[in-house]
Amino acid sequence: MTQVVADITMSLDGFVTGPDAGQEHGLGIGGEPLHTWAVDSDDSVDTEVLRAAVDASGAVIMGRRLFDIVDGPNGWKDGMGYGAAHDATPPFFVVTHSVPGTVRLRDGFTFVTDGLESAISKARDAAGDRDVVVMGGGNVISQCLEYGLLDKLRLHVAPIVLGSGTPLFPNGVLRQLQQDSVRVSPNAIHVTYGF
Repeated sequence: MTQVVADITMSLDGFVTGPDAGQEHGLGIGGEPLHTWAVDSDDSVDTEVLRAAVDASGAVIMGRRLFDIVDGPNGWKDGMGYGAAHDATPPFFVVTHSVPGTVRLRDGFTFVTDGLESAISKARDAAGDRDVVVMGGGNVISQCLEYGLLDKLRLHVAPIVLGSGTPLFPNGVLRQLQQDSVRVSPNAIHVTYGF
């Protein structure tokens, strides 16, 4: 059965990017250590967690700001894209108010202008029996949480305190989650929660 799973890395203090995230610094200034577990690790736990997540991804949702970063000159390239070095190519659905005039990454990207729920519906249709993964950014995942659109929340908590950046939980709403699994590596605590 298809599940909608938010999957994102955050710092110990709850930020998914450092400050000033954009084209030049996709993870913000000082944010690169967030993705050490996915990009620069040979730890077996990190490798297994990443491989399992990529294999389960039937379709992926992202927001327009994140798309502009991955589509930009410092973004995804052959051999390094969704799933880090796995460079997986599930169908991607970009939640946006307007379709960009030009893009570098064309294949597999659908721009959805009629809202997050519509993007999830389209992604479910494309995913088959695999997961719909909401990869971010933080704002899109926050909206999914706010509107109750997720079945699971998969967090990779990196051992870094960023101090500022893009918060994953900006509105501070009380939420009770059910812890489904925890795996620990030197680079991250991988925690999956259900609702």
